[in-house]
Amino acid sequence: MPFMRKLIAGAIVLAALGAIVGWVLSAPRPLEEAEIGAVSDGAETRGERVFWAGGCASCHAAPKAEGEARLKMVGGLELETPFGTFVAPNISSHETDGIGAWSLGEFANAMQRGVSPDGAHYYPAFPYTSYARMEPADIADLYAFMKTLPPVEGKAPPHQVSFPFNIRRGLGLWKLLYTRDAPVVEVGPETSDAVVLGRYLVEGPGHCGECHTPRDMFGGTQYNAWLSGASAATGEGTIPNITPGGDVGGWSEDEIAEYLNSGFTPDFDSAGGEMASVIKNLANLEPGDRGAIAAYLKQLPSLPDGHP
Repeated sequence: MPFMRKLIAGAIVLAALGAIVGWVLSAPRPLEEAEIGAVSDGAETRGERVFWAGGCASCHAAPKAEGEARLKMVGGLELETPFGTFVAPNISSHETDGIGAWSLGEFANAMQRGVSPDGAHYYPAFPYTSYARMEPADIADLYAFMKTLPPVEGKAPPHQVSFPFNIRRGLGLWKLLYTRDAPVVEVGPETSDAVVLGRYLVEGPGHCGECHTPRDMFGGTQYNAWLSGASAATGEGTIPNITPGGDVGGWSEDEIAEYLNSGFTPDFDSAGGEMASVIKNLANLEPGDRGAIAAYLKQLPSLPDGHP
């Protein structure tokens, strides 16, 4: 009996230590002050470019919004996933229902660390795993632009997430496994400026990998199959392979760039589904940005389809 009591006591101690370690490792990790950019002259203009590159309107404008309504960040879009239904929040400049009262530091921590102003983890339906690769100056510019957008009343409904996914603290461990701020694709010193810019736009603000890369059973990005296509995270169907080994492998850089502007493929088909909204965002960028995205995609390794 004494041995059994010691065994039980040892198990309790180990369990307690494990709980403490897990609690520590899962804690939100905000940015250091030096990692936060600063708002400077011309930030609003530069921030508009980041806004469209980041696709903010696709999730945070009202569903099916068109024209100027795409600048009203009321939220409400529902993303149905195997982990639950996530609802895009109001990120308008409204002081209470949106993010109008947020500081630049709070905004940067949400964007790059997935941490809310009250210190909670955001779900990765918000693509902070990609935004983590963004430059602090671009985050500051976007913050300045967001302040110019109209305030919109109304909070979005809460997420519909069941146990165990409703325990947000566990996301801290998920972040340790799947968040990386380094570029996914390595490039050499001889790489053209266009490819370097395209890599930044695709891997960072454009967050293309969030949809076009397969995920494992825990919802983490499989970086060894980067942009090779995936089962749709929301709804049914598949997201195409956009490496040279996929359906767009035969497209030229100019044809890819034109698709990102007009939504028309070389065969005169048109973008549909969620990609149609992405095109509306990218069409607001300068031609050089879309050309850079095309240049980056063309130099990727050719991979087989990552979706079934």
